[in-house]
Amino acid sequence: MTGLLEHMRTHTTPPRFLAALRALVRTNSLWLIALAALTGILAGSVVSIMTSTTLFAHHLLSPATGRLSGLATVEPMRALLVPSLGGLLLGLFSYALVRSKRFRPVDPVEANALHGGRMSLRDSALVACQTILSNGCGASLGLEAGFSQLGAALGSRIGRQLRMHRADVRLLVGCGAAGAIGAAFDAPLAGAFYAFELIIGTYTLTALAPIALASVVALGVVHTTGMVLPPVQVPAPESIPPLAFLPIAGLGIVTALVGVALMKGVTLTERIFTKIPLPVWSKPALGGVLVGLLALVSPSVLSSGHMAMRAGLLSTPPLLLALGLLGLKALASAISIGSGFRGGLFFASLYLGVLTGAVFAGVLSPLMALPVSVCAIVGMCGLAVAVIGGPMTMIFLALETTGSLPLTSAVMVSAILSSLTVRRTFGYSFATWRFHLRGENIRSGVDVGWMRNLTVERMMRTEVPTLPATTNVGEARDAYPGATPRYIVLRDAQRRYVGVIENVSLHSRRYNDTTPVVELVQEGDITLPPCTSLSVALDSFERTTRPALAVVNEDGMVMGLLSERYVLRRYAEELERTRRELAGEKHKG
Repeated sequence: MTGLLEHMRTHTTPPRFLAALRALVRTNSLWLIALAALTGILAGSVVSIMTSTTLFAHHLLSPATGRLSGLATVEPMRALLVPSLGGLLLGLFSYALVRSKRFRPVDPVEANALHGGRMSLRDSALVACQTILSNGCGASLGLEAGFSQLGAALGSRIGRQLRMHRADVRLLVGCGAAGAIGAAFDAPLAGAFYAFELIIGTYTLTALAPIALASVVALGVVHTTGMVLPPVQVPAPESIPPLAFLPIAGLGIVTALVGVALMKGVTLTERIFTKIPLPVWSKPALGGVLVGLLALVSPSVLSSGHMAMRAGLLSTPPLLLALGLLGLKALASAISIGSGFRGGLFFASLYLGVLTGAVFAGVLSPLMALPVSVCAIVGMCGLAVAVIGGPMTMIFLALETTGSLPLTSAVMVSAILSSLTVRRTFGYSFATWRFHLRGENIRSGVDVGWMRNLTVERMMRTEVPTLPATTNVGEARDAYPGATPRYIVLRDAQRRYVGVIENVSLHSRRYNDTTPVVELVQEGDITLPPCTSLSVALDSFERTTRPALAVVNEDGMVMGLLSERYVLRRYAEELERTRRELAGEKHKG
């Protein structure tokens, strides 16, 4: 894989061909759909290559089969050695990447929200390698993070290579993620809505064709290579009684609370591993030992848990066993992430949801006979919604997995209530929660990066009328006798900022000529650093209720003046531009 990426990087396409292709894409939207199909092919290839590589690595733990979570038992020596040695190798690899100071991977959601879809193909390939190594040695995480990371990065590279518009690059990032998830789960509709809900952040009619085509094409690649699991034949009822929707709604709330507990548990585990007095590169090895010990109790904790999930859907475990497996899998996943393994919780959340549904059915059985298979599917999708934050994604995944409309209706109720409960009690999905811990206020892939690019230094007016702070009102009126300028900045003897006054206040009859102008400065006066973003500036205006604020550097020198009216106008212009992009209206030129 790395050799192919190196070849792509060193053997560039002729500039004339790129220029011609760029012109075609900008003038005819059909070429954008063709690029989406190409992105889907690449994403499907990524899924096939990563899956086959990981299955080959799984033979180290189980020579008989490459599907770890479906094993009945695992050899104690292999269960302890393989995850720990894999963790040690991963720790050294990750430590070397961090020391190189060039490894700054950007998640597809973050890329679309903040960077206009810009992703590093090199960094994403390294993330994919880390994910393969983590999952291959048995860490209790899924491959979907690596799938979507590299698939989206390939879409980003295509868009940036052709110098496409920001909106088109973001769309191709969504195409790569849609293709990866659709191919991984054998569910093209789920893959498409994964891109809409998480990566792009909104559904648009113009994006439907490229996103759907990328997902379908990627699925075709995976089927051609044989890297897709056989379908699951889930026993589904012909209809669900109306009274059954009440406990189904309750299960949706329960899965949301379990999902929140899982996300907080991962954060707590990370803090615990941070405090352990060991070198950072050795902590994945410790995590591998702990996961191996849990695998001795039940091998279902190994890897993503996909085979264990399938087994749970076909034959749901009884109450006590399901409760025990739920605790083991949640602990193994938290340890895997907390110790430094790479991977996602999408696959793991599906298995955890099946177990949650089984526990719920067991508790409910004395009161109401609700089919365990229904609880398993509803729990699977409800918990996945809580973790990844995509209700429509899971509704379509349930439909494509079971083919049952009554069961999909039950999943819809659970998914909606799970999403609402998480939003009300926690406010984040797993991805956005981790962004929050890093200090990023990102809720989805909706493009908010333009607000950070618009700093007050770019928007301020540099020609600012000033007065010495020692001036009195009479002298100020003589200096500025008319109604303009609207705002005047006061400076001290060293020309440092003192305050801002309004001209209308200066000419008010409330003040006589001998009043010092500094008395006209309102309380709560603040300044803005030149690097302040548009969103922070808007918050500052709202908080202080001031019509204008001065832009001051670190030395206290006035650089310019920014008015709330101008900021709001720029904000409205950018919102209109975003609306036009969402409506599919292309830029000129």
